[in-house]
Amino acid sequence: MTIDAFMTASPHTIGAAQPLSVAREMMSQYSLGHLPCVEFGRLVGMLSERELDLLESVPEINIETTPVSRGMTRQTFNVAPTDSLHDVATAMTDREVGSAVVSRLGDVVGVFTPGDALRALAALTKAP
Repeated sequence: MTIDAFMTASPHTIGAAQPLSVAREMMSQYSLGHLPCVEFGRLVGMLSERELDLLESVPEINIETTPVSRGMTRQTFNVAPTDSLHDVATAMTDREVGSAVVSRLGDVVGVFTPGDALRALAALTKAP
């Protein structure tokens, strides 16, 4: 089984220069826990809801003017759509990361999160 069978395909992305308030709005509107950050269509980072919650608690941070680039994680865990579900899940556990960005030739084509992993587990363990 490959990761493309269980990833969230065509995920929402946000420009790294956009204000954090736009990220919050998108996360709320679309029930997102992770938001890939792009510049000129290329992945440059990931912003998690947990990171955004933390940033909002800092008095010096104005989410209306602070760009996403200030809060995103630049080191993302990237996988290919053809990588195995087992390998990606194992690597996420070993590295203690909350998401994997699925990309093909530098383009973000999906995101694999713990919610996707639970859906995969349910599908794979479903009684006949």
